[in-house]
Amino acid sequence: MALRSVKTPFVTPTAAVSSSIIDKPQSFRFISKPTASLAVHNLHQPISIIRPNLIPKLKPSSPAGAKFRCSASSALTPQLRDTLEKLVNSEKVVLFMKGTKDFPMCGFSNTVVQILKNLNVPFEDVNILENELLRQGLKEYSNWPTFPQLYIGGEFFGGCDITLEAFQSGELQEVVERAICS
Repeated sequence: MALRSVKTPFVTPTAAVSSSIIDKPQSFRFISKPTASLAVHNLHQPISIIRPNLIPKLKPSSPAGAKFRCSASSALTPQLRDTLEKLVNSEKVVLFMKGTKDFPMCGFSNTVVQILKNLNVPFEDVNILENELLRQGLKEYSNWPTFPQLYIGGEFFGGCDITLEAFQSGELQEVVERAICS
């Protein structure tokens, strides 16, 4: 008995599949927009947008009866901003990371630690996993959504990818030397 392969067409979220792409693997990227729009991008088809007015609005029946409320308030309070400014200026090189330089809790954090150790750079490490408010506030302070975050001379330098690229090009060593000598 011979086995035969049966191809089942994949239905895309846009529900419009041309016969020319049915046999091709489908790739999708979902992009969340801050305006509450949701864009669904099929790499083989144009972008289709679900308009915000088609998404039902959730409202509690009464303010007193609401079990939770979404707040648009910032995690970056003035006190936290002052604390972060003191932290990033306390040393020439500060790394906000998951874990510590002796025990990194994330591969990206470990990569940056190894780069700094390779350059023999003295740096202060701050474990953002110990304080959720610090973690969320730092994202707003730097306008950078991920960790680790490297600060050199009181200025945000970048995350893991930027640090790795700068290390490979020699730029990181130059920036660190300027900061330490100033």
